[in-house]
Parts: sequence; structure tokens; C-alpha cells
Amino acid sequence: MHIQLVLKTLGLVLLFEAAAMVPSLFISLFCQESDATPFITGMAAAGAVGFGLYLVPIKNKNVGYREGFAIATFSWLLLALFGAIPFTVAGAVPSYIDAVFETMSGFTTTGASVIPNVEILPKSILFWRSLTHWLGGMGIIVLTLALIPSLNIAGMQLFKAEVPGPTKNKVLPRIAQTSRQLYKVYVIITLAQILALKLAGLSWFDSLIHTFGSVATGGFSNYNASVGHFQSITVEAIIIFFMILSGMNFALHYNWMRGDCKPLWQDYETRLFLIIIALSTAVISLNLFLTADSSPGKAIRDAAFTVSSIITTTGFATVDFEQWPSFSKFVLLLLMFVGGCAGSTGGGLKVGRLFILMKTFSRQLMRLIHPKAVIPVRVGRDVVTQEVVESAHTFFTLYMLLFALGTAILTGLGLDLISAASATAANLGNVGPGLGLVGPMSNYSSLPDLGKVVLTFLMLVGRLEIYTVLLVFSVKFWR
Repeated sequence: MHIQLVLKTLGLVLLFEAAAMVPSLFISLFCQESDATPFITGMAAAGAVGFGLYLVPIKNKNVGYREGFAIATFSWLLLALFGAIPFTVAGAVPSYIDAVFETMSGFTTTGASVIPNVEILPKSILFWRSLTHWLGGMGIIVLTLALIPSLNIAGMQLFKAEVPGPTKNKVLPRIAQTSRQLYKVYVIITLAQILALKLAGLSWFDSLIHTFGSVATGGFSNYNASVGHFQSITVEAIIIFFMILSGMNFALHYNWMRGDCKPLWQDYETRLFLIIIALSTAVISLNLFLTADSSPGKAIRDAAFTVSSIITTTGFATVDFEQWPSFSKFVLLLLMFVGGCAGSTGGGLKVGRLFILMKTFSRQLMRLIHPKAVIPVRVGRDVVTQEVVESAHTFFTLYMLLFALGTAILTGLGLDLISAASATAANLGNVGPGLGLVGPMSNYSSLPDLGKVVLTFLMLVGRLEIYTVLLVFSVKFWR
């Protein structure tokens, strides 16, 4: 383990975070808010520590697996710890634990909040809160690789440690090129949604906030009623489109932006993703129409938005789905586990993994019928390697164990089973809102501090795909 290399890279990440606070400081000054101290303090702290770490001399610039996992994990921890300073200094939250929860929720694009009334917060704090989404969406590590390729300290190991999904395929030969191209796609989609929302009648600020939440699949809004505040079917349609777009593999978006749409139409994961959205919307719409006295049009509109928001792990809301029939809530709970596609900004188990699990289940049934047959697991025409199959099974097992452990801890702290289970699923899957006490029109402020710490850890584990974090916290990793 090259500790100096890890420290130097962490210093670079903190310098990026300090620079990322500058726009919020300008907004504070431009809007003539009473105090710019929160961002001056945050920039000074992150900048000073980051500069000190960046000065650490290094001899070896090659990142191995250990360095990659350590950098990815501790980057997110430091981003949350230092990014929480503006919230604390501004008094936006009652404690530093709450501030770290809110910031980790932002950078991991979870969207869970402990702030009961966001509408009273200064615009600079709201902007910083949502900017953490946008930075965390594609990953601050990938951003580092994109902008500082000369350091040669990123490599494929950092990309593998941070980018979510069962497989990590480069779209270009060099990792720095890949990072830059993916970020170009990310920026283009971001600008397109900002413009679309502005044309739909939103202010520039509202457009920015809800674009950051959509493209990063985060879900922070500057209104207590979330997207429901606008009561606009046009705004909802735009956000649905971009949530689904961001829930797909960004490598496929890179291809179609170059004029090659074939990989997108032929991708089995994308097809399954869209099929799940369509079927879930249909069954929930029917359930709302039959049991909740909802008109067909409203049922479809509410179901389409909520399903898109939950499966992409965005967490925006237009209605209080806590008041929906039990069947509809059960479907939403299942979608919290599904998540987006591999290579997207979404969380959850990922559709690609579930597709592989379905294929292996089918293979096992066929083996019972034909014990001597050699039946490979295929995705389309491609044979999935046994390594990927085993990885998907192991990931699923670990995911469910963490879900059970988190639920057990929260119930032990006094939460009812529905609230505890949905809060665990929502934070581990980076969804945000759950059911019960943590429903879409509620928040996490009533949870005890220990519960917030547990959920903060689950956000990190879910964002970095479990293995990265668990490895770093194992004793053998450091030997």
C-alpha cells in the first residue's frame, strides 16, 4: 500500500471540493445573504487540509487495487466531513451529525434529508446541497481523472473502484479519455435539461436545482413538496425523461451522441429497465384507479412519475405515495432494490445484475431437466463469464445481509418495521424517501443519531458498490 499516493490524491479531491464551494459563495454574495462565513470557512478548511495532503511527496504513481479502493472510500468520507461545514456554520441543521448525513446523502446521490423545511434556507446553501448531487453523480474521482490526467495516479483501478455496476467497460482506450468523454455526455444532458425546464416556465435557479437532482438521480429539491410544488405536467414529463435517461448506461449515451444508436436499442439491460418501468407503471396505475378513487389520467401520471423516480433512485415526488394502497407501496419497495442500469448515476442492485441472476436461475432449472448439459449464461449472444456470475450472486447476498442488518439496528432503536426496512432499502439503494416515518413528504430528522450514522454508512456502501468499502474496513486489506 502506497500511503503517500493515497494521501496526495485525497488532497487533490479536497482541493476540488474547496473550488466547488466557490459558486455557492458567489451566490451568497450576489443574493446579499447576511453571512458568507459558511462557505469561506468550508473552503478554508478543505483547501488547507487538501493543500497539505497534496504536498506529500510520492515516488510511485501507479495505483494498484488497494490504493484504488482506499482512495475511493476515503474520498467520499472526506467529501462528506468537509462538505458538512457550510451546513453546520449556517445553522441549517441542528448538529454536525445531521450535516454529515445531509452531505453524504448529497454526494452519494441518495436524496434523504434531515431538514424539515428547506424553503427557509438561503439560496447559497440550497445550491451547495444540490451541487453535491451533480458532483457525486458521475463521481468526483472520475472528474479528477478527467481533468488531471498528467498525474497518472488514477488508472483503471480508481475507475473500477468508483463506477457502479457489474461490469466496467471503457469506451476509449485511455481512462482519462473515457472520463472526459463521459463527463462531456453528463454536461450535455445537464445543459439540455436546464434549458428544457426553463422553457417549461421554471426560473433559472429552480431549473438548476431540479436538473442536478434528475441527472445525478439524487432528488434534492428546494421545495418541501418536491416536484409536486409546480403542479405542471410538462415539468413532470421533462423530469421523467431525464431521470430515465440518467438511469441508463452513460457509455450507451456516448455512442448515440456520436450517431450510433444501435448499441442503445440492442442493449438487453436497457430493454429490461424500460420494461420494468412500463409494467410497474401499469400495475400501480390500475391499483390506484381501482382502489384509490383516482381518475385514469391522474393514476397514470402519478404512477409514471413515482415509478421513474424510485427505480432510477432519484427520489423526487409529486404525491405522497405513503397514502397509496399497500400493493402499490409494495411495488415501490421492490423497485428500491432494483435500481438503475450499470454505468448510470443510479443506485440499487442494478438491472444488469438482476438480469444475470434471472439467467442463472433459468440455467439451474434447465440443469435439473438436463443434468449433463453444459449451459452457459448468455446476455444476448455474449456468454457471461463465471467470474461475473459469481460476483453478481455474492453482491446480491451481501446486499441482502446489509439490508437485514440495517433493518435490525433501526428496529432496535425504536422504529417500526415498515419505516426501518424502507429507510434501510432507500439509503442502501441511494433512493432517498422511504415509507412510514421517512415517507416522501416526511424526512429523517426524527431518527436518533445512531440511526443517522448507520444510514450514512449504508449510503456510502451503496454508492461504492459494497466491496470497495468493506475491503477497506477489513483487517486483511491493510496487511
